[in-house]
Amino acid sequence: MPDVLVLVDHDGERVHKSTYELLAAARRLGDPAAVLVGTPGTTVRLKDSLARHGATSVYAAESTQVGGFLGSPAVEALESAARQVSPAAVLVSATTDGKEVAGRLAARLDSGLLIDAVDLDASGVVTQIVFGGSYTVRSEVTHGVPVIAVRPGAFEPEEHPVEAMEHELVPVPIAPAASARVIARRAPLAGDRPALTEASVVVSGGRGVAGAEGFKVVEELADVLGGAVGASRAAVDAGYYPHQYQVGQTGKSVSPQLYIALGISGAIQHLAGMQTSKTIVAVNKDPEAPVFGVADYGVVGDLFSVAPQLTQEVAARRGIA
Repeated sequence: MPDVLVLVDHDGERVHKSTYELLAAARRLGDPAAVLVGTPGTTVRLKDSLARHGATSVYAAESTQVGGFLGSPAVEALESAARQVSPAAVLVSATTDGKEVAGRLAARLDSGLLIDAVDLDASGVVTQIVFGGSYTVRSEVTHGVPVIAVRPGAFEPEEHPVEAMEHELVPVPIAPAASARVIARRAPLAGDRPALTEASVVVSGGRGVAGAEGFKVVEELADVLGGAVGASRAAVDAGYYPHQYQVGQTGKSVSPQLYIALGISGAIQHLAGMQTSKTIVAVNKDPEAPVFGVADYGVVGDLFSVAPQLTQEVAARRGIA
C-alpha cells in the first residue's frame, strides 16, 4: 500500500492526541508514515508511541535550528518526504499552524488542498465543513498529492501496534532569509486541564456568563467532568477569559465527545468551531437562541442555577468531594 504522510504534533516529550487521530485516518488510505520535526533525539523518544498507534515508518527531520523558525521546517520536511515516496496523501492537523503548513506545502507541490476535513473514505473523498459551518460538502483532490488538514477530534485514536518500524532521516534545509524567525518565546497560561483540541469534554462560556468572575461556574463544571474550558468570541472580546481559549471560526475548532455551551447564543462564528462535537448540550435563557438548533440537549434556564446543580450531581456520582 502507498504511504500516507502524517505530520506529528508534539512537545518534544510526548505526541499530541491529534496525531494519533491522523494516524487512524491515514490507515483508510494506505500505510501511515509519520513525519517528525524536532531537535536531535526527539525521534528516539517518540517513535515507540507512534509505532503503537500504527505508524509503519518515521521520517525524522531533526536539527538544532528547527525551534528557531515558524512553519518552514515542517514544510521543508513534508516536501522532502513527499518527493521521496510519492504518497497517497499528506495529513496535518487543522490547527492554526497546521493550516499554514498545509497551504504552503500544497503550493510547493502544486497540489490540491482540503481544509477542515471531518471524515474521509478509502477512495480519498473528504467530508468538509465549509463557509463557517454553514455547509457540509464532499470533496476530492483531482491534481497532485492531496494535502488534507483534518479537524482535531474528527477521528478516534486507535492503537494499532507495528513491530518493525523504519526510521529514515530527512534533511531540513532552512533558508533564513525566506523564513519567519522566532526571536522570543512566552509560555502560555497552563493548568491541569487538558488542551482544548485534545479534550474529550469541553465546557464553554459565553456572554451570558456576565463577567470574568462568572467563569468560575464554567471552570467548576469542566473540572468535575475532567474537561477543558472554552469561551465564545463575545466572552473573549469582553475580557471575561483569555483569547487562547476561544472556540470558533477565529479561534480553535474542537470536536469533543461532549460539548457544553453555557450562556452562548450560538452565533455562526462560534458554531463553526464546535458543531461537529459528538454530543452538544446548551444552556441559555433565550428559547430562540440559535445554539439550540445544533444542540442534542437544550435547557432553557439560568446557567447560574443549572450549571451548579449539574456540577453537584456529577461530583456526587463520581464520588468527588
